[in-house]
Amino acid sequence: MLEIEQPRRLRVLVADDDVEMRHLVAESLRKDDYEVVEESDGGRLLVRLASVYSFDPRSYPFDLIVSDIRMPVCSGLEIVKGLREAHWRTPVILMTAFGDDETKERAVRLGALLVDKPFKMDVLRLVVRGLLANGKNDQRASAREGNGNGRGEGS
Repeated sequence: MLEIEQPRRLRVLVADDDVEMRHLVAESLRKDDYEVVEESDGGRLLVRLASVYSFDPRSYPFDLIVSDIRMPVCSGLEIVKGLREAHWRTPVILMTAFGDDETKERAVRLGALLVDKPFKMDVLRLVVRGLLANGKNDQRASAREGNGNGRGEGS
């Protein structure tokens, strides 16, 4: 019997130490049929990313990360910096209630989008849709080049 492989749902990792905010973002994205994984602080986010982006062949990378900036253990900015140093191109949206000019500038330099709290969930959903639509095109190009893992050149 011939099995038709269903397309994989896009995966989004949401990290915020504010439980209510994390659940609100995650549930909003689930309504758009994304597979959403939640983490409660920067340390857990780091562990999750290390396990997914390491040697487990059954896992696959996240298509998008939505993270608070200020979290215990490790900040969202530190996570993005580490991803970029490892040549990972995974799109990142950083959320903050403390968006001073220096923080915004740093986020942009690292290639992340910054969303100031409070924000309308519909706006976040539109931003996510736009990033993931662009990401699909990037992933197709990477797959053609034999590099469908979301990493940049030289990985």
